[in-house]
Amino acid sequence: MSILINKDTKVITQGMTGKTGQFHTHMCREYANGKNAFVAGVHPKKAGDNFEGVPIYASVKEAKAETGATVSVIYVPPAGAADAIWEAVDADLDLVICITEGIPVRDMLEVRNRMRDQNKKTLLLGPNCPGLITPDELKIGIMPGHISRKGRIGVVSRSGTLTYEAVAQLTELGLGQSSAVGIGGDPINGLKHIDVLQMFNDDPDTDAVVMIGEIGGPDEVNAALWAKDNMKKPVVGFIAGVTAPAGKRMGHAGALISGGADTADAKLEIMESCGIRTTRDPSEMGKLLKSVL
Repeated sequence: MSILINKDTKVITQGMTGKTGQFHTHMCREYANGKNAFVAGVHPKKAGDNFEGVPIYASVKEAKAETGATVSVIYVPPAGAADAIWEAVDADLDLVICITEGIPVRDMLEVRNRMRDQNKKTLLLGPNCPGLITPDELKIGIMPGHISRKGRIGVVSRSGTLTYEAVAQLTELGLGQSSAVGIGGDPINGLKHIDVLQMFNDDPDTDAVVMIGEIGGPDEVNAALWAKDNMKKPVVGFIAGVTAPAGKRMGHAGALISGGADTADAKLEIMESCGIRTTRDPSEMGKLLKSVL
């Protein structure tokens, strides 16, 4: 059992014919059950072609109808990425994972509002995220597979690199992962910490969770408050940006402190008060998790 994806998931790549799409589709197909999982690519002008034997269709709807795929991953450049997200949502896929960084905020606002107004069931992961992995079964996105091992710890993170860091530390300590999910660092994104925590809470094969956040925005605080009342499993946390000065933007567009409860100190304090053990040292995430088991 895992959350969101497993070895039987069927995946479409939007933007598979570009350099980034080709590279990461190849890497994902090389990992675990990837060769069976990646069943289609989409490019309106290259329908009928294939990449490494994977057929390319003109639209997501057509690819879904032909292959039965339920998940899409997007490597479309920023200018067209929001339209690509909407195309996948409009095809009623279960999950859309958008890796693209630099999508204009206004484009994302429009897509999110449309999804809400039309009450779409599709879950969105990202944009500007590394994707997710269920070890030994399937990875979708740009996460390195070799650092993962199968186990019972869930990882959810706003930061791509810190996702890999947490996974590698857990693996080194002999603790595998049930799934690791990178939710992305943009101000307007799909799944939040709270959504992924709920999934891990309901997953019988996850025993504990590492939650990694960043400065800026209310997401980690919302998740901590939810966890205090609902989480049946131990959670440990880390917030990137302890040393960032107020008003400073850090890496991610969403990591901008406006003052108040979105600084690293404020978030760590609230997480601790909600029963989440935290560390200020990213090299201690794995050890901290092991200490609560």
